Amino acid sequence: MSTESKMDCGRRRLIIATAAVGGAGAVVAMVPFLSSMLPSERAKAAGAPVEVDIGSVGPGQMITVEWRGKPVWVFNRNQEMLDTLPKLDGVLADPKSEVDHQPANCKNETRSIKPNVLVAVGICTHLGCSPSSKFQHGPADGMAADWLGGFLCPCHGSTFDFAGRVFKSMPAPSNLIVPPHTYLTDTRILIGEDKKGA
Repeated sequence: MSTESKMDCGRRRLIIATAAVGGAGAVVAMVPFLSSMLPSERAKAAGAPVEVDIGSVGPGQMITVEWRGKPVWVFNRNQEMLDTLPKLDGVLADPKSEVDHQPANCKNETRSIKPNVLVAVGICTHLGCSPSSKFQHGPADGMAADWLGGFLCPCHGSTFDFAGRVFKSMPAPSNLIVPPHTYLTDTRILIGEDKKGA
């Protein structure tokens, strides 16, 4: 092998090694730049949809998840709870949910996509307090004898039925808000996104 050939091989190796090191350095230098363009965890929490597994939420049970810094209830209503809804139309401020505090596919008596599962923002529409559950009938939960169950805002006394509809003459001006949501499967809900036709 000639000396010239040996020099060409040496140069080629040097060029390849230099290019590899330079390329790796460029990738390392770009990582912080590219990651700075991604939304922060705080930004994701502020508006990103939240996926919830409701498979373990039995009839009559409720869980609370956080979406956009707000508590969101996912409430699996049993048949007895659903049966109270039509009985209350005469004592509710907005029984047909005329005020748009729910997606179009939840504008019904149950205010839900599936009749038994209510997804609602757990914040009173009066001054932003968080209502508590009063699921028992009447005095069993410290309520009036004709109470059929629902929610009570302890701050100013607003009451809501099992669909989050406010009773008449209450400080809360409107029903609880139902956020946009969609079912990914029978047991998984995506809160914060409303896929039409889902």
